[in-house]
This record gives sequence, structure tokens and C-alpha cells, in this order.
Amino acid sequence: MRYALQYCLSLIFIGQMYVMMLLMGIFFFPLAVISRENAVWGVHTYTRWVRWTASWMIGLKSEVRGPVPDGEVIVCPKHQSFFDIIIIVSVLPRPRFIMKAELKWAPILGYFGFRIGCVPVNRGKGAKAIKQMVDGVEKMRDFPGQLIIYPQGTRVAPGVKRTYKIGSGVLYEGLGQPCVPAATNVGVFWPRHGIYRRPGLAVVEFLPVIEPGLAVEAFMQHLEEVVERHSDRLMQEAGFDVENARWP
Repeated sequence: MRYALQYCLSLIFIGQMYVMMLLMGIFFFPLAVISRENAVWGVHTYTRWVRWTASWMIGLKSEVRGPVPDGEVIVCPKHQSFFDIIIIVSVLPRPRFIMKAELKWAPILGYFGFRIGCVPVNRGKGAKAIKQMVDGVEKMRDFPGQLIIYPQGTRVAPGVKRTYKIGSGVLYEGLGQPCVPAATNVGVFWPRHGIYRRPGLAVVEFLPVIEPGLAVEAFMQHLEEVVERHSDRLMQEAGFDVENARWP
């Protein structure tokens, strides 16, 4: 009975989330045409709405730990579901993403992604994708802010290990900017697929800065170690069995 109720609430929550995306997209569209700041305002408004409604509609509260980056930095978070994007974007002053190219054609998401300075990249094309990413970032030099790149390149289910891709290391070396790793436990409450949303406390934790100057290989090893270790800690803190990738 409790599961059925939570499932129904999750369905209602998801429905209103997409309705509000449409309504806010329409409202902020002309403002976003005027300036990037208005586009960021619209994105912040929407992501904060989702966090707020998740807290009382489905009992999924969210928390950000660690100092929130506010300068020109690269942010390399663990990516488990759509909700970690929501939380991160809601607090970064000027967020922009390395995003999969398909999203640039998505209604609302594609336009606002373009306006806030996101860089679309074709995934799975090796060296060509790396070059496309670097060229895209160079073209967006006039959009200062926090550049978010997911080191694993896609959403990864809790407890599943997936190789970190070299793209984040290439940007770290090429831009010469500090990198802020981020850990999360979001996926144990909000999965990659499906309707059901589990109540609890979803956390994104910004970790100590990795200063410029490391060799790419050393950077990648350090990034993967700290993000995975702290994400495992957050999932265990939530009561998730990381070793067996399931709830006890």
C-alpha cells in the first residue's frame, strides 16, 4: 500500500515537473532572448521549483554540502540521474554544461542550454568528440562561469563502476582552471529510469578543489578516486548497500 501511494505521488510529481518546464520555458523565453542573465534566472527558477516540490510532494529532500564554486572553474560531478543536474544547476551562479548533442534539438532544454552557454558534443566518437568539445569550449570563452562535465559521460547507476573518460582531463589541462569534483547519492532515490521516487535525503557534495598543474593521468586518477570514494560514502550514509548495489 505504501509503495503504491509513493508510486502515485511520484507520477504526479513527474507530471507537474514537465508541465512547469513548459510553462516556465514559455514565460522566460522572451526574457532569455534579451540576455544570458535572464536565461540563467529562468534555469535557476525551474531547478529550485523542482527541488522544492520534490521535498513535499514525494518526501525527497535535497542538500548541498561543501563550498559552492562561484568562479571560473571546471566542475566534475558524479552523474546518477536527472536530479543531480537539478541540484547542481540550482546553486551554481553561472552553470553551463558539456551536454550530449541530441539535447540541442530538445524543446526548451535545447534553447536554454544554448543561451546559458552549454557545449553540445556527439558522444561515442572518440578523438572527434574530444576535438568537438575543445572547439566548442573555445567558442564559448565569452560565457564565463562554471563549466560542468560529467567524467563518466553518462548516468551511472548506484554501485555500478564505469571508466572515467579522458575529456575532463583534456579540459583541465587545456583551460588551466581549477577543478571541483562533486560526489552524490542521488541515484539511490531517483533512478535513471522508471517512475518511482524514493523519499529520503539526496545530497550533492562539492569536494576540495584540484588546482591546475597536474599531469592528465595523475588528475584522472585523483578525480576518480575522490568522486567514487565520497559517492560511496554518501550512498552508505543513506542506507544503500553499495557493495551489492541494492537496498538492504
